Amino acid sequence: MNLAKIHNVYFIGIGGIGMSALARYFVANGKQVSGYDKTPTEITGALTDLGIEIHYSDAIEAIDPEVLNPERTLIVYTPAVPESHAELTYFKTNNYKVLKRSAVLGKITEQTTCLAVAGTHGKTTTTSILGHLLNGCDVPVTAFLGGISENYNSNLILNGTEVTVVEADEFDRSFLTLSPDMACITSMDADHLDIYGDASELTKSFEEFSQRIKDDGKLFVKNGLPLKGITYGVEDDSDYCAQNVKIENGSYVFDLKTPYGLYKDFIFNLPGRHNLSNAIIALAMAVTYGCPHDQLAKGLASYRGVKRRFTYQIKTEEFVFIDDYAHHPEEINAVHQAVREMYPGKKVVAVFQPHLFSRTRDFADDFAESLSKFDEILLLDIYPAREAPIDGINSTWLLKKIKNPNKKLVQKSELIKTLKDIDAPIVLTIGAGDIGEEVKHIKQAFTIAN
Repeated sequence: MNLAKIHNVYFIGIGGIGMSALARYFVANGKQVSGYDKTPTEITGALTDLGIEIHYSDAIEAIDPEVLNPERTLIVYTPAVPESHAELTYFKTNNYKVLKRSAVLGKITEQTTCLAVAGTHGKTTTTSILGHLLNGCDVPVTAFLGGISENYNSNLILNGTEVTVVEADEFDRSFLTLSPDMACITSMDADHLDIYGDASELTKSFEEFSQRIKDDGKLFVKNGLPLKGITYGVEDDSDYCAQNVKIENGSYVFDLKTPYGLYKDFIFNLPGRHNLSNAIIALAMAVTYGCPHDQLAKGLASYRGVKRRFTYQIKTEEFVFIDDYAHHPEEINAVHQAVREMYPGKKVVAVFQPHLFSRTRDFADDFAESLSKFDEILLLDIYPAREAPIDGINSTWLLKKIKNPNKKLVQKSELIKTLKDIDAPIVLTIGAGDIGEEVKHIKQAFTIAN
């Protein structure tokens, strides 16, 4: 399919973070863009401000008649949309060009130098760092981000079309539509077992992805992963490695060992060793592309992060409120490490909303262990996303597994009062569901209180 000949692009699930980045891209390229989503959100509001027409009822009659021309229209959908969706069914049965988001990304990247970031954790932060570094080095880059960059207030960095930076998503094996020139794998922890069945199948999928890199391309892997490639790490024996790591004024200061020599005096402002690791692989890929040391150092120092990735909502001497997207036990461990490193000895209350019944079931014991490390835990009900309930799998069941006695199941309506009653100096909200919608209310309540 020739995207240049497409006039209309219609998105089913346009408010998704990956889908909305594509929508922005097509608007920037002069296409007529519209779409459907379940509910209005901050993201759909931002798309509407760009002139994109969005409706919220699953109904063909709500679609602009111009879109209903199969010769001029591409339909893009996310796998989070059920097959029973009326609009999706209509387009599939009436000879429209219907593609998953990942397949469209594959088409866009075909004629570019594609740098892909894969892994069960760290994709969004790594992609946004890499996109920011390349942009700061004047590379003609388009970067599709899985979160809203604090630097650009967008999930799309658009500074040319020669290079594309993309998240290579393992969910639904989406990353197998890509053929990157350069790729990295940040992690291969078991996840998405509703798709893969078991961890060995997930590992096979990453192995298959690694074989999709072009013949003269390069694969970077985090040191310790069971794949062959150029290694990266923090204070270890990797090919690309952070050395002489110090914390100064709440930021990491380090040197970067590379096969080309030592690059000195980098500053990175995001807390957590996991984020430092993400910065190292982004630097490794940018160095390999050909970016100079001085511009990379300046770019990294100016990087401000991604919304909902250890995002400070309130930061004062007396009270700190941090919000994070973590929704897997290993991600929660990383958040815990970061907050303890930054605030040693202070009481930390974690508010966690589990995401998906299947993930909660598959990793219940690991979730319980991760959450027990905080001083106090407030658990919200499971956010179902695309799933129907699973009998016996609920937050009450998960709460019983948490060994820390300082734990409580709360409803969203009780959350702010409960947090005020606890009166802890550090509050964390964690999860990938609609807990993000509660953040502004918590921030407002504690800003007024403080």
